[in-house]
Amino acid sequence: MYLKYLLVAVMSIVSAQSVFAQTYQIEPGHTYPSFEADHLGISFWRGKFLKTSGKVVLDRAAKTGSVEITIDASSIDFGHTKMNEHARGKDMFNVEKFPTVTYKSTALQFDGDKLASVEGEMTMLGVTKPMKLTISRFKCIMHPMLKREVCGADAHANFDRSDFGLNYGLPRFAPEVKLDIQVEAIKAD
Repeated sequence: MYLKYLLVAVMSIVSAQSVFAQTYQIEPGHTYPSFEADHLGISFWRGKFLKTSGKVVLDRAAKTGSVEITIDASSIDFGHTKMNEHARGKDMFNVEKFPTVTYKSTALQFDGDKLASVEGEMTMLGVTKPMKLTISRFKCIMHPMLKREVCGADAHANFDRSDFGLNYGLPRFAPEVKLDIQVEAIKAD
């Protein structure tokens, strides 16, 4: 009998905690993962991806949640048509075989009420590696035009592209990549 009451109590606590989790859909018109990478040691090429989707689940009271982001690799844009075409090809992103780049969180860390970092895994070119995103800015507001809560963040990471098999131009082009993600997400109904 005691076990029955204990089970009911535990289920009530779990259900109560999940009530506070809110789901936010990535807003593709305000979310652009961008990057910079070495170009022969003489400059940095900067680019971004134009098509991103996903969701963020936040339980700010329990300081938990999850992040899932999918990037359309064919939407890469350097602002240079020939470079875009080359980046989509087999030498680099091979978008025909690997149409997406994904990021899935494994843990969220908060500093007080603010999201401070996200531990997770990025999958690119069929290779999955751990990646920590540092959050430099995080804020949720009632959006004045949408009349719904919107959360936004600026996330940053550095990684070695050769870890994912993106070896084009090595060693002439350094393998280090700086990743910046501006993201906005709208609370789901």
